Amino acid sequence: MLASGLSICYYKTETTQAANLKSLQTTTIAQANPNQNELINRLLSTRECQGCDLRDVDLEKADLNGVDLSNAILIDADLDQANLSNANLSGANLTDADLEKANLTGANLTGANFTKADLEGANLTNADVTNAEFTDADLEGVTGLSR
Repeated sequence: MLASGLSICYYKTETTQAANLKSLQTTTIAQANPNQNELINRLLSTRECQGCDLRDVDLEKADLNGVDLSNAILIDADLDQANLSNANLSGANLTDADLEKANLTGANLTGANFTKADLEGANLTNADVTNAEFTDADLEGVTGLSR
């Protein structure tokens, strides 16, 4: 029986696809896209999710090396300490995303939107940041960013 007020439910998705995935996927169903669980499973199994709506997703410490997230919506996503080396994030919207200490080495960030994103301590060595937007982003301690 539910009492009146806000009811928040949590679900967990576990993957064996990424050997270095250290945390379980936990997100709030009330805030999630109804198909988000399927999209996360697709991303982790096929390594691609072009144009997917993954806003508010929690992929902290996930091994996303080489994934294709081109044109994905990653607004408010938690990618803290995620391995996004060689990932394709071209055209992705990462507004307000947490990418603190993320590894973006060699990533394609062409036209990506990092407005107000937290990139503190992230590694962007050899990343392509052509036409990427970093307005009001936290770039403290970022390595490899040349504009």
